[in-house]
Formats: sequence, structure tokens, C-alpha cells
Amino acid sequence: MSTTAPETGKVSLTTWLVLTVAAIGFLFDTYELLMTPLVLAPALSDLLNLPANHPEVTAWVGRVLWMTALCGGVFGLLGGYLIDQFGRKTVMVASIFLYSFSPVMAGLSTDLGWLIFFRCTTFVGVCVEFVAAVTWLAELFPDKKMKELALGWTQAFASVGGLLVTAVSAGVGYMAVNKMLPAIPGIENPGNWRYTLMTGLFPAIPIALLLPFVPESPVWRERKRSGSFKRPNFSELFSPALIRTTLVATLLSACAYAAAFGTLQVTVTQAVPGLKIERLEEPRKALGALTKEGKQIEAKMKAEGTSEEDKGKLNSEFIALLKKQGKINKESVQPVREEVQFLQELGGLLGRILLALALMVIVSRRVILWLFQVPGLIAIPFVWFWVYQQQPEWFAYGVFVAGVMTVAQFSYFGEYLPKVYPVHLRGTGGAFATNVGGRMIGTSAAFLTTNLIAPYVPGANLFEKVAFAAGITGTAVFAIGLLGSFFLPEPPREEH
Repeated sequence: MSTTAPETGKVSLTTWLVLTVAAIGFLFDTYELLMTPLVLAPALSDLLNLPANHPEVTAWVGRVLWMTALCGGVFGLLGGYLIDQFGRKTVMVASIFLYSFSPVMAGLSTDLGWLIFFRCTTFVGVCVEFVAAVTWLAELFPDKKMKELALGWTQAFASVGGLLVTAVSAGVGYMAVNKMLPAIPGIENPGNWRYTLMTGLFPAIPIALLLPFVPESPVWRERKRSGSFKRPNFSELFSPALIRTTLVATLLSACAYAAAFGTLQVTVTQAVPGLKIERLEEPRKALGALTKEGKQIEAKMKAEGTSEEDKGKLNSEFIALLKKQGKINKESVQPVREEVQFLQELGGLLGRILLALALMVIVSRRVILWLFQVPGLIAIPFVWFWVYQQQPEWFAYGVFVAGVMTVAQFSYFGEYLPKVYPVHLRGTGGAFATNVGGRMIGTSAAFLTTNLIAPYVPGANLFEKVAFAAGITGTAVFAIGLLGSFFLPEPPREEH
């Protein structure tokens, strides 16, 4: 079979193989990332031998999230340079194998350090793969319409990854209850989180089988062979010809990720228990009483004159209390979180599909971006400032709408960035905007929401404060993004 680039407008077997590889890559990008909220707390609980809601576990969750985002951003930026230097397909495939085998090694980890290391390498693989894949696709399809179809529709599979990992996690839980899971050599009583992590190996199998049948980017390959390929240079991103593109794209990418992490994800994990719906009333009262009791125990433990023996007894009482809280969370609160998360993921899938459709009929890239920014700027304050308090039974549907407006922007930049940088800088420029703007700056909005805004806003409890703060963050970043979009350069008419 020929490994030449797909012919313009012709859907050949090679074209289908290329699209399949790209779709698998995007799907498992999200799959690997969204394992984190499912497995991190249980994994740390096992390795630290503490309840999952113990303050020490919670603190480590925050540290690991920060470390993985930082590693993904820094090494993802380096990966962009490697994409330009060694080839789109080569680096894309290497990054897929990296994020396929890293979760397996994390699942086998019996030490906290190794778990963190392999979660970091997973994030690195994901951050590199996204930029490599969009650059590869953009150069394989020189026909404008075919390029936009390929980039738009393959990226839609990223949202399928979120739905798939939720289903797989539930399947692992079912198999554990029915004692259908195999033993793991050297590990006694392995937690479900280990098996969930090991499913991260899935993408490596089809990629290994399809690898020989998909081509490298012909644009990159021919320029490399002819010696006309310029060496990528980070400083060139800030040259007079590109500085506006780099700064605005980085800002807008940061805003999109800030909305996702500082509004959507924070809400699901920390604000949903505060919804004033009937099924959460009793659990919230019980959790409030246990939290008050826990603070009293902590105060006694810190009081002067408390003996070590008494501290040990109080600590045992505290851990028993945490286990009660954990049971209430698992049985009563977590199902509501999962419902909201599911609707958010469905919204993200719809957003990516709408973006793919918009690419087919709208020429102006600014107008396409406004289709999601303007409704988002209206929806987020309405949903988080009014619906959360006044119509809580409808809040999950509001999160669905916010998911549409936020996640569509991820696909937007996957389609936009390869068009606005010259061939020798496509990986480097895309990596800078996505990883520095999105992964490093944008994801820090979760800390901004919970630690810097939530303590100072109105609310009857912590849940309501976090929800209000999430609304502030989301409204602010959508407004900043909308203003920034006016300075976003349109791609040149001919990208090659």
C-alpha cells in the first residue's frame, strides 16, 4: 500500500487509516487525562494508607495535579520543537506510546513517587500528541475543505474519550464487585484504580498495527530532504511577523482552559454537593454535622497540653469520622456529581460537532469563535449566579450548555494553530499556545477559583462560595477571550 499523502478530495483507504489514527489519538488524549479525577484520590489513599477524604490525601491531590500540569506544559513545549525537528508522525506515535504505557506503570506502582512520575509522563504524552496530531493532519490534507473536515471531525472523538473512561471505570467497579478481575502479581488486594489505569494501554495496540500504513507529512518530509527546512527557533515566535499571533492565541487558549478547569471541573468536584435539590438535603446535613465534629476533634488535637496518647485516640476518631463522610459521599453525593459530569461531557461532544459543522460553512475564524464565546458569556453568569441558587434542578443542563461553549474552543485551536505558523514553526508555535497558555496558565484557574476568590465571595457554605467563585472565573475568562478575539489574526488564504 502506498504511504503517500491522501489525494485531494479522495477518500482513499490511506485517508481512512489516517483519520482512524488521529481519532484514536484524540479520543485517548481525553481518556488518559480524565482518568485523573477517577483514580487519583483512591490511589493516594491506598499508597498513603489514609481515607480518601483525609486532609493529607486532599493536599497530595492538589500537589499531583499541579505537578502533572507543569510537566505537561514544560515538556509539551519541548515536544513542539521535536515535532518540527524530527517529524509530525514520528513524534505523534512516540507520544501515544508514552501515554499508553505510563498508566500501566502507574497502576503497578507501590510507591507514591513512582505513581506521580508516571502520571506526569502520561500528561507529557498527551500534551505532545495533541499538537503533533493537528499539525500532521493539517499537512496531510492540502485541500482546504478536506483539511477542515479531518481536523473538525477527528477532534470530536476527544469528547468520546470522556464518556468512555467513565464507562470503563464503572465496568471495572462492576467486575470488582463480582470478583471478575485478575490478580496483579506482587500486589495484594489491588484497588480498582489500578485496573482503570491499566486500560490506558488500549490505544497502543491499534496504533502499532496501523503505523506502517500511514504516511509522514509530505510537506515536512520534502523540505527536510531538500535541505530547505529552517531550524525551529522559539525566539521566532516573537518576531514582528508572529508576535501578535503568538500572544493572542496563547491568551485565548489560556481562557478556554481556564473556563474548563476554573469553572466546569471545580463545580463538578466541589460545588455540586451544595445544590439545593431534595436528594442532597439529608446528605448535606449529615456531612455538615460530621464536618463540624471533625473541626472540634482537630482543635483538640492541636490544643496545648494534649498528650501523645490522647492525640492518637483523637486521630482514630477523626479517621473513623472521615470514613463516615466518605460513605455518604460515595452513596449519595457522587451519583449526582457523575450525572453533572456526564452532561458536561455530552455538551463538550456537541460543541466539537458544532465546531466541525461551522468550519464547513463559515469562512471567518473570528466569527466561528464568537459563535461560542458570546453565548458562553451570557450562559455562564446566568447558570452559576441564578440557576444554581434559584433553579438547582436545572443546573446540570446549564453545565451542559457551558460544556458546549467551552470545549468547542479546544477543537477551534486545534484547527486554527497549524494554519497561522510557517511549516518549520507549526509544532513549536502550536505547543507554545496550547501548553504555555492552556496547560500551564489556564489550568491554574482552578486554584484561582478555590483559593483566591471563593473565600471572599457570598455564600451560606463552602459549596455555594465555590459555585459563585466559579461563575466569576468563567464570566471573566469568557469576557477576556471575547475581547482578545478582536485581535486574533485570520489565517492566510494559502497555508502551504
